[in-house]
Amino acid sequence: MSERFLRRLGEDRRTVDEYQSISEHLQMLLNTREGLSVTNPDFGLPDLTDIVHMLPDGVHALQNAIRDVILKYEPRLSKVKVRFVPSDDAFVLYFDITARRNDADKTPFRVRTALQPGNRFKVKR
Repeated sequence: MSERFLRRLGEDRRTVDEYQSISEHLQMLLNTREGLSVTNPDFGLPDLTDIVHMLPDGVHALQNAIRDVILKYEPRLSKVKVRFVPSDDAFVLYFDITARRNDADKTPFRVRTALQPGNRFKVKR
């Protein structure tokens, strides 16, 4: 009986899309504000209200905050770089995030983020 059970488990196993998993974690991380996690008070980004009101100078501070929180809380990535992407859309700030995955091949990783109204990030491949 246990052999059949193990065989069924093997057949139903799904491969995890690591790229998608990292992207989803980044979206959750960037949409969490410091102080909201009881167990990790510095998990997430600082309050963006002040940064957004300091535009365009606040862009550099936001880039650094994004990079720092990814380096601290996404161990599957290293050599993280965050670059502001100018846009005609006055209500959305775009950032490209590039990094190396900490897998055996040091696979490149790249996503674009959009800070939308309401201070919510959307992460896309």
